[in-house]
Amino acid sequence: MPPHLHEDRAAAKPEPGTVDALISQTRQLRGKVDAVRRDAAADDEEDPQLRWQRALCDLAVHQLDDLGAQLGQLRDGLPATGDRDPGAEPGGAAYASRAAREVSVPAPVPGAVQALGRAGSAEWNLVTDGVQWSDELYRIFGRTRAEGPLTLDELPSWLFAEDQQTLTAAVTGCLVDARPIDCEFRIVRPDGAVRTVHMVGEPVLDAVGATASMWAVLRDVSELRRSQRTLRETRDSLQRERQIAQTERRLAVELQEAVLPPWRGSLRFPQDGGPTTVDLAAHYLPSSTGALVGGDWYDALQLPDGSALLTVGDLTGHGVSATSGMAMLLGALRGMAMTGLEPAPLLNGLNQLLDGSAQPVLGSALCCRYRPEDRSLVWAQAGHPAPLLFRDGTGRLLDAPEGVLLGATSGARYGQATERPAPGDLLVLHTDGLLPRRAGAASAAATAVRRLLDLGPRFALARTPQECVRIVVEEFGAPEREDDACVLIAAFH
Repeated sequence: MPPHLHEDRAAAKPEPGTVDALISQTRQLRGKVDAVRRDAAADDEEDPQLRWQRALCDLAVHQLDDLGAQLGQLRDGLPATGDRDPGAEPGGAAYASRAAREVSVPAPVPGAVQALGRAGSAEWNLVTDGVQWSDELYRIFGRTRAEGPLTLDELPSWLFAEDQQTLTAAVTGCLVDARPIDCEFRIVRPDGAVRTVHMVGEPVLDAVGATASMWAVLRDVSELRRSQRTLRETRDSLQRERQIAQTERRLAVELQEAVLPPWRGSLRFPQDGGPTTVDLAAHYLPSSTGALVGGDWYDALQLPDGSALLTVGDLTGHGVSATSGMAMLLGALRGMAMTGLEPAPLLNGLNQLLDGSAQPVLGSALCCRYRPEDRSLVWAQAGHPAPLLFRDGTGRLLDAPEGVLLGATSGARYGQATERPAPGDLLVLHTDGLLPRRAGAASAAATAVRRLLDLGPRFALARTPQECVRIVVEEFGAPEREDDACVLIAAFH
């Protein structure tokens, strides 16, 4: 008899106290994992991270339940219910030890394999052509003892066609070349149920070393494979969603960079070499995560009559849809402004554009038109924060004329207001994403205004609008900002 069979036959029965301790630890761990699973199930079903967490928990709970049942039966020391004790034949204890290692539990005594839940044993005798199955194996295959066990010739007919070659090759290798069996296949039971079976075994040799029979342990791993498949599909789905999100973000960033003004730093009007009337600087501040690219914009345009159009705005949403909508809106704004429209009629036109859009969207906007000949600043707003005017280090929030969000209602009308900035005055335009919104929109807006007004003394010491923009970025570029934002600063000469 080979030496390893003597070692397996001599395996000691585990102490009951040790098994009880393992059962207790398994139950505790199962309870903790189940609690995490329930918490994940109670949250947003659309969150891919939560779907991934639930899939992992489902697989862990299934495996812990399986392990707990196996340990319980091992503790109870249930006897084998087959035709005989497989450990009583050469190779039986070896298979019992191997089956125990398959489920990561202490090696049971010979004959305890059938107690390992959803696992059964079988032996096909090559000398007598006899076949012996354990009761559990009959249950796995959905057969009765009256129907009898399957011979090696009959067994492949129960398998999926694509799995038959796998089993045939494994059995042939075992019987002819004395190689161990380790394969997996799917069977179709008489009731139509499909089960996945994992089979391990090896030949039982006679006194002269020839193959006398084949002994195997077959385990129903259908639920385990189903959990693993769900986990794999969830992981693949999450990876696809992540790749799609990365692609959409890249497209959104590229579209935003293509649409926003190409100038970085300062811009001076007029641009024909005449005396400077307005000195400009602007900056885009991404969200703290960098993952959300919104529809915020800033723009400055010199008009044919020598006036300057200054505008900032924000469309709802994020990603390609928001940036493409922003591109459409900004293009329309520039085109209408070149016809000489005042700020209020400009906003009327933008509102009609969004109101007639196939995809409903809301937006806010602020338009200012500065005429250097009479130093008049005419402005209008559509649900947008009003600009701030700074003079000698002191700032004030301009009184906003009437105006609702773009796309909110058909036929909306927008009012206009006029200011006359003095030489040296500073005008600050910004979108509403400068501050976190956890405190509420009204509170966040008021806080943003106070913080901007507090920057007045620092603005007075700055030499250029670009330096003022850097001050704003230092103040509002904190990591907790939840949304992207734009700021545009104009210095009047």
